[in-house]
Amino acid sequence: AALDLDIGNNSVQAYSISPENEYFSVTYGSRSNGDKYVELVLEKPLDREEQAEMDFNLIAVDRGSPPRSGTTQIHVIVLDVNDNSPVFTQDRYTGQVFENALKGSVVLTVLATDADAGVNGEISYQFSQAVSQTDSAFEIDSITGEIKLSKPLDFEAAQTHELSVRATDGGGLSAICKVLVEVLDVNDNAPELVVSSFSSPLAENSAPGTVVALFTVRDRDAGANGKVSCALDDQLFFSLRPAYKNYYELVTVRALDREDRAQHIVTVTAADAGSPPLTSTHTFTVDISDVNDNAPVFNQTSYTMYVRENNAPSVLVGAVSAADADVGLNAKVTYSLSAVPAAERPSCSCVSVNSESGQVFVLRALDYEQLRQSEVVVSASDAGSPPLRANVTVRLVVLDENDNAPLVLYPAQDSSAGSSELVPVWAEAGYLISKVVAVDADSGQNSWLSYQLLRATDPGLFAVGAQSGEVRLRRPLSDRDPVKHKLVVLVRDNGRPPLSATAALSALLLKDFSDLRQPHSSPPADHDAGSLTTYLIISLVFVSLLFLGSTAAFVARRLCQRKQLKAGHVLYGADNLPSGLADAAAAGTLPRPYCYEISLTTGSGNSEFRFLKPFVPSLPPQPCAVGGDTGEEQVFPSVPVPTEDVTPENAVTVSVEEFNRL
Repeated sequence: AALDLDIGNNSVQAYSISPENEYFSVTYGSRSNGDKYVELVLEKPLDREEQAEMDFNLIAVDRGSPPRSGTTQIHVIVLDVNDNSPVFTQDRYTGQVFENALKGSVVLTVLATDADAGVNGEISYQFSQAVSQTDSAFEIDSITGEIKLSKPLDFEAAQTHELSVRATDGGGLSAICKVLVEVLDVNDNAPELVVSSFSSPLAENSAPGTVVALFTVRDRDAGANGKVSCALDDQLFFSLRPAYKNYYELVTVRALDREDRAQHIVTVTAADAGSPPLTSTHTFTVDISDVNDNAPVFNQTSYTMYVRENNAPSVLVGAVSAADADVGLNAKVTYSLSAVPAAERPSCSCVSVNSESGQVFVLRALDYEQLRQSEVVVSASDAGSPPLRANVTVRLVVLDENDNAPLVLYPAQDSSAGSSELVPVWAEAGYLISKVVAVDADSGQNSWLSYQLLRATDPGLFAVGAQSGEVRLRRPLSDRDPVKHKLVVLVRDNGRPPLSATAALSALLLKDFSDLRQPHSSPPADHDAGSLTTYLIISLVFVSLLFLGSTAAFVARRLCQRKQLKAGHVLYGADNLPSGLADAAAAGTLPRPYCYEISLTTGSGNSEFRFLKPFVPSLPPQPCAVGGDTGEEQVFPSVPVPTEDVTPENAVTVSVEEFNRL
């Protein structure tokens, strides 16, 4: 109130505000007790945020003349009332962050203002209670409003995060804004391969194009980081074929062979288009199941087995072996003898084969001289369906055992009395008396014969060729030597143990041809000549047949020729003697009027030998034909003989050598 010392109208009569404003007015009056009052009245609400302070003058006026006034200045301070809520600078905040951002990284900052002052204008930030569960990945600074990462983000788990941030002032008023955080993809996920179907094992006879596996590929990254391509490491037997969208088929591109490769390891590589690209691999192990497409195969193209003759029954001589490249029952091999048409190969019932082991047995004893070799066909069959088989030829070779003693062909060793070999007393050392001819039915070294003098009347007089069997004089004859000699020649083969035979012969020493009539002479000439000729023919035929058969067998077997008798022939016998000799024989002057020649050709290369018995050269003037190895006749000149009768008194004694020269 204003104080005016005047009274009456000269005292304070009115009040006014200058300048006038719409917020304040002044009222004055008197109370009942006579006191005057002056009041400053608020006409409308104030807004501190619009005008925090107001200044105006209060004027008191009296009614004096001239009127006087008094002025006082009023300063009104508008006190703040929390009538303003915080206000965000944006209704919606959007931020981006890479998924590989580190913990504590600032994503964005929210900002809110409050028009109030003091405590009412102080704002704090926090996440709203209604925020989603992803708020655990973020934290907010309550003073600055910075939103930070509390843990790493994962684009594949959540590509966006929506947050609610509340700003609250000191008076309790608040405001909420939305914050959208976009997670930017980083190529941190390798492609994934998911198999839908897979077939293993796979039959080896599967046709090309057979589907082995069906799979899909995916990448949880986005954009180029999520674009996946597939590749196959080994494209020799398999390839990839796109099926639908991200589906691929693993198919065969060529025929499979389990025997060549029983298992295929196929690696599929999936790569994305990120930078740098990430890859992943998946391995398919494809087992190849067996099909019976391989026949058994013997480890040899043919077999040669050996068995010694006179073997024990059911003796094991060898084994055949066949392998089958298949497995299981397809590889189980059984053996059997295969039937062969009789026209192709003679059958042999002496051989058996074990069906499981393939061992070959000879069921009975064999004789080399009857069967030298035989061939059988062994069949190997597997247990597949249908079964496959293979055949192999088994040649059974019989090995010779020394079970045959030498056979003496000459001189004949029959029961009849043997002939004596005539030896002139003037014969020199080395003179050929006779030759022992023998053969051995065995082969090889079992048939190699050797000769030796076993017994003799005078062992020092005779020598026997160890290889040739020729009986020769060791020294010249003397008057003291007996007229008749008996010799036993031992013929032995080279077997182990050796077998032997003996040949007995006799030699008669003659001083002249008159000795032929001595009592120890042989039977009549015709009988002796005929018997010896018969024996020689039989022996020569037998030797020839044996030689031809042995030669054919040895040529077929590519073996060396062995010593065999080739040929022998009689030059003269009783039937074909010249007339002079025939007459002489009839007269008894020649008790054995014959001569012979034996030609022997052997594999050992021994030369032929010729042995002639002497006979009386009282022949008519006729040529004598002698057949040699060449088959040509050799004509000897005629020998003049006396026309008178031949008697012991006028007979001329000549040696064999002289007669041969004639």
